[in-house]
Amino acid sequence: MLGPTAHTDTFSRDNLPPETLWPDIVLDGFDYPDYLNVAVELTDRMVEKGFGDHTALIGNGRHRTYKELTDWTNRLAHVLVEDMNVQPGNRVLIRSANTPAMVACWLAATKAGAVVVNTMPMLRAVELAQIVDIAEITHALCDNRMLDEIQAVAQDSKTLHQIISFDGSQNHDSDLDRLALEKPVRFDAVQTGRDDVALLGFTSGTTGVPKATMHFHRDLLIIADGYAKEILGVTPDDVFVGSPPLAFTFGLGGLAIFPLRFGATATLLETASPPSMIEIIEKYKATVCFTAPTAYRYMLSAMDEGADLSSLRAAVSAGETLPAPVYKDWIEKTGKPILDGIGATEMLHIFISNRFDDHSPACTGRPVTGYQVKIIDDDNNEVPHGTVGRLIVKGPTGCRYLADDRQANYVLDGWNITGDSFSMDEKGYLHFVARNDDMIISGGYNIAGPEVEAALLSHPLVAECAVVAASDEERGSIVQAHVVLRDGAAAVDSTALLLKDYVKATIAPYKYPRSIVFCESLPKTASGKIQRYTLRT
Repeated sequence: MLGPTAHTDTFSRDNLPPETLWPDIVLDGFDYPDYLNVAVELTDRMVEKGFGDHTALIGNGRHRTYKELTDWTNRLAHVLVEDMNVQPGNRVLIRSANTPAMVACWLAATKAGAVVVNTMPMLRAVELAQIVDIAEITHALCDNRMLDEIQAVAQDSKTLHQIISFDGSQNHDSDLDRLALEKPVRFDAVQTGRDDVALLGFTSGTTGVPKATMHFHRDLLIIADGYAKEILGVTPDDVFVGSPPLAFTFGLGGLAIFPLRFGATATLLETASPPSMIEIIEKYKATVCFTAPTAYRYMLSAMDEGADLSSLRAAVSAGETLPAPVYKDWIEKTGKPILDGIGATEMLHIFISNRFDDHSPACTGRPVTGYQVKIIDDDNNEVPHGTVGRLIVKGPTGCRYLADDRQANYVLDGWNITGDSFSMDEKGYLHFVARNDDMIISGGYNIAGPEVEAALLSHPLVAECAVVAASDEERGSIVQAHVVLRDGAAAVDSTALLLKDYVKATIAPYKYPRSIVFCESLPKTASGKIQRYTLRT
């Protein structure tokens, strides 16, 4: 049963899925008061705890303490309420790259009681319009360097009538910034309920209409008080760096919620390329890194050239399956593991993970405390250990789509259906096989694309690869590998034959790629995920 609400605009609560379609929410060990504002917990409350002089954010050449971040967000919240008339429960869209200003705007809107929708700068008007329509966005806060697309949306929108710009660079000279300068540094934040929706996370789906996942104020603390505390052991001495956009829940957790919850420091990069992250790690002695396996491969090569990444104590990989060769090479060069894990926008963050003292290659680990998992077959029956099936999960967070009939496709008898194929061994460790749509059926064989990718990536000529199904009249589908070669390797038939023979010798021969396509680069999302759907034929 839902707790009290402070929302006068009840759109979000009115559009929660029927409770009969919710997954079971298991809150054992996660107790919060009836009224809770997550932005207050991450700022004002941290100052009260004595972290006022600790550095909270680093970005655009500046360090900002927890006291400075608290004052900044309180000033901004005054503007939202007094000048923009943001009401508790209004949906506020934020359009920005990863900057301190984006974090400040998200926190300020949350303090004002708004439901925040963070979006990426690469989205264009047609994509933003879908989000605005689905969430009935009323206000938008936009980096002044990227106003055109959201202004185009507002011209035809029935709900979006107020847009204000902020300066995402170090100058802080735009409309929102100038208004904030005149405001007091104290703000009485809206006393939202712990079960009030705080965030709408839109899925980064590859096709079709996007889905809005609904996350409560308590959910944003649960992922910190669960995963970040148990798995990462975050302390005030930690310095975070990473590549995922704050617009993704993976990025918001790893680069904002986790550090701010524990008095640590977040470094933010507008362009989080591997070279930029290496520079930050070396300059600020970053200790926790969130990025994709492709970036870790680059870092491994950079270490051969003298890059010093010794300050990293935690390298977290998610968003893509972690190839065993990358895992092994990282341990060999650093003496520390990469923590592979799996999460979902629907679940908010990582719910299965390896641990610092309990990890192995080609293993995703065990459930984070509070989560339960099962592996089931196509008839929804639990399968024996070692059998590949569909992963289902439940715990303190879970799927709630905003007014979307697809809710019924994601929840089964109280369990969240993740869309991933896994096996579980007799000790309870989970082993990723493939996304359900990455399983390739060829000549009657079931072949997991990631397994073929791991084999190819272990060859010294291969820099990156993506394996997909390609149509074939005789076999139905064949395994097709799109390969980026390392510098100096020739993209010729003899190289393709060499790689095919290598895979045959490395894994079961029937799994080898019958087609190899050489390419200069692979299509990726902003979070580093390879967009395999664009490669399928």
